[in-house]
Amino acid sequence: MARKTIVGIMGPGAGATGSDIANARKLGKLIAEKGWILLTGGANAGVMDAANCGAKQAGGLTIGIMPTSDPSKISKFVDIPIITDMKSARNNINVLSSDAVVACGIGAGTASETALAIKAGKSVVLLNDDENCKKFFLKIGKGNVQVAKNPEEAVNMVEKIIGKE
Repeated sequence: MARKTIVGIMGPGAGATGSDIANARKLGKLIAEKGWILLTGGANAGVMDAANCGAKQAGGLTIGIMPTSDPSKISKFVDIPIITDMKSARNNINVLSSDAVVACGIGAGTASETALAIKAGKSVVLLNDDENCKKFFLKIGKGNVQVAKNPEEAVNMVEKIIGKE
C-alpha cells in the first residue's frame, strides 16, 4: 500500500485575517476530500485551527506539530498532536514532513516555513493578499513557488505538485 499524501498548511495564528481563516477552512476541507492528510502547526488559533476544522468537517485526518508542550494550546480538531516543545524550530519539521506546502496568509512564522521549504527544494503554493510577500517569495523561490487566487486553485496546484492529476 502506498504512503498517504501529507499536505502542510502553514499560516499565522493570532495574526490571521478573516480572509486567511476562510481560505484555511476551505483548504482543509478540500484536502480532506482528496483523501490527503492535513499537517499544520496544530495550535487552536488562526489558520491552523481553521484548516483543521475544515478537514475534520470533511472527515479528514489531521496532524498538528506543536511548538509547545501545553496541551491547552492544541486545536480540538487535531487528531494526532506531535508535541515538540521546540517553539519555532518545529517549523522545519512542518515543512520536511509535508509533500507540498500551502502558505495561507503571512506572518513571521509562515515566512520562516516558506523560506525553509524553498531551501529544502519543496514546492510552495502561496495563498494570501500581500503583494510584497508574493513578489519576494517568487523572486527567491527558485521556480518552486506558485501563487493561487483561491483555495480551489491552490489544491489544483498541489495536485500537480504531487503528481496525482
